[in-house]
Amino acid sequence: MGAMKAGSEPVVKDLVLVGGGHSHVAVLKRFGMKPMPGVRLTLIARDVHTPYSGMLPGLIAGHYEFDDAHVDLGPLARFAGARLYHDVATGLDLAGKRVMCANRPPVPYDLLSINIGSTPQMGGVPGASDVVTPVKPINRFVERWERMSRRVLAETGRVRIGVVGAGAGGVELMLAVQFRLQQMLADQGKDPGNLEIHLFSKTDTVLPYYNQKMKQVFERILGERGIVVHAAQEVTAVESGKVLCADGTNTELDEILWVTPASAALWLEESGLDVDENGFVLVRDTLQSLSHPEVFAAGDIAAVVNHPRPKAGVFAVRQGPPLAVNLRRALVNRPAKPFTPQSRFLTIISTGDEYAVAARGGWAVEGKWVWRWKDWIDRRWMRKYNDLPEMAQDEAPGIQPGLADAQAIKEISAIAMRCGGCGAKVGATVLSRALNELKPVARDDVLIGLHEPDDAAVVEVPPGKVMVHTVDFFRSFIDDAYVFGQIAANHSLGDIFAMGAEPQSALAIASVPYGLEAKVEDQLSAMMAGAMKIFAATNTALVGGHTSEGAELALGFSINGLANREQVLRKAGMRPGDRLILTKGLGTGTLFAADMRLKAKGRWIDGALDSMLQSNSDGARCLFDHGATACTDVTGFGLLGHLVEMTRPSGVDVEMDLGTLPVLDGALETLRMGVFSSLQPANVRLRRAIRDMDVASKDERFPLIFDPQTAGGLLASVPGEQAADCVTALHDLGYGQSAVIGTVKPESNRVEPVTLVV
Repeated sequence: MGAMKAGSEPVVKDLVLVGGGHSHVAVLKRFGMKPMPGVRLTLIARDVHTPYSGMLPGLIAGHYEFDDAHVDLGPLARFAGARLYHDVATGLDLAGKRVMCANRPPVPYDLLSINIGSTPQMGGVPGASDVVTPVKPINRFVERWERMSRRVLAETGRVRIGVVGAGAGGVELMLAVQFRLQQMLADQGKDPGNLEIHLFSKTDTVLPYYNQKMKQVFERILGERGIVVHAAQEVTAVESGKVLCADGTNTELDEILWVTPASAALWLEESGLDVDENGFVLVRDTLQSLSHPEVFAAGDIAAVVNHPRPKAGVFAVRQGPPLAVNLRRALVNRPAKPFTPQSRFLTIISTGDEYAVAARGGWAVEGKWVWRWKDWIDRRWMRKYNDLPEMAQDEAPGIQPGLADAQAIKEISAIAMRCGGCGAKVGATVLSRALNELKPVARDDVLIGLHEPDDAAVVEVPPGKVMVHTVDFFRSFIDDAYVFGQIAANHSLGDIFAMGAEPQSALAIASVPYGLEAKVEDQLSAMMAGAMKIFAATNTALVGGHTSEGAELALGFSINGLANREQVLRKAGMRPGDRLILTKGLGTGTLFAADMRLKAKGRWIDGALDSMLQSNSDGARCLFDHGATACTDVTGFGLLGHLVEMTRPSGVDVEMDLGTLPVLDGALETLRMGVFSSLQPANVRLRRAIRDMDVASKDERFPLIFDPQTAGGLLASVPGEQAADCVTALHDLGYGQSAVIGTVKPESNRVEPVTLVV
């Protein structure tokens, strides 16, 4: 079992999932277990770790760690063969079938599914949006809770917390908050009795939509816990430190949590989808939009016209399997099947202290055993999506009959009959349309470029300058063409910055997988838009290039840069007494090798991508300003390989402290798993440059000096007296992992120039 290899089949249809909610988690798992050849799956998610709503109170109460209560969308998307776009949807172009995003080009779709959850209603309450802490979206509340708890613990006297909304979500969260904060106060030697909790309900009772026995149990529990319940008091306005109610009363509070009935994102209605009075997407029993059948919706964001249900995670979980079935049927032009949600369902509400109450129909039971039951149910659900089967890396299923209509099959056949050589070029119309939206940087020294295309570009070398040339090209290691374009551009510019030059122009060398013309154009456009973002930020003019079709996505650039002849910074030039500075963390090789094997957490990959997306431009200037004597960028040869390239022409030895090496989050964990880049063995051959290696090789950071980096940091030697100030300046510029990692020593008679200190 496993996802189809990227690029192993031509793409015929695009299925785009917006949101990483409970229903889409089930869709991803099912598509991973049974891929659909020819279907490209894309997930657009604001967070790579999606919280499971049933475990949020337990997380707040301290019974669960972060990973216990979150589904990691990174390995799950990889398992499903899905492109994971870490972004926020902001609108839909329903006519053009495109998803508009906050930080990337529009994403085209043939079929769309929306599962983005909801937000509490607060628009009608003056001051609420400026003051309160909303519980939804859940994935944002965890961060807010941590900030809020720190503020509460910093108080020296009585602390008053208000919770607006007395439904199941409000009551359960309030009890979890009370339990955890009382524990934290006690741990700090403060009086837990100083914590005062207020619950505001616009109805006469708490839990208005539950049976009488459930209400009675919780009324008793709230009384025992000392919760101040404001029944039949609708909050009508909020001021800083105060809520005002409809009966004219007001209550002073230090923190306000908002857990009122849900509402939907405004862009759904603004895009033209049919929605209900609260903005939720109106869907049929098949989970298809009433107005646009190529759009599906599930979970809180959907309003099933024939079967209205409360906004609860249990329904989103149950909608996942039928949603996956109907998406498959729609992709092969078969009618979707109606789904009827359960009319009676089990509800289990925890009370903060590993105690819970369960209700169904007219009965209710309570006890510690109920919490253990709930814990077992929740952990079992989480294991389905966090404990994934091993992927069969060599699996590449063929096109199956019934994938799409006859026209699509004809198109696939046509795609397969491609020739090589110049015939492998991407069509001129596709290329011109893809480049049409790009606006290259305008430079006076670019005489002929994309603004006035010809057989070749012509650039001018200003008087007193020398031209610096470099080229890089590599295949994509991520499924996001837009992000890959940025990384490829950053990586290619690294050599220019390392030599103290300023980039002038770039020629692109691109390869895109075989596919339908529209799919090829989309991928090429996204990739080049990413590169252009980097080039615009570094004043680099894209002046042309060559694009061809190939088995997989790949991109590189030939870069021209300009430098003053006397200021070119080289690998040679290190001097005894200089300190070695590395500007970025190590570990991209092992992390992405682990990602391919579903062993890397999504946040680790996110952190590595952030590092790759950071330009070396400002870092190089900072090193130059602090008197750097030699410099190189750390890429495929790993830290040791590039360091040796500096020591030999400089005629020096170096001493490097393994304990000071900056490490990307997760890299040590993946090394402990025994996961290494496929390029690591070639780099390990350079171990002969290390003196007295036996002790150093036992340090867990030792493998990192061989780890190949993509768009890695700069390695420079800086005069010893300047090193500390240089690192401080680098930190101020955003290179937070910059560190002094060693010292340049006089050349010895030993053949090994590198000494490692543990």
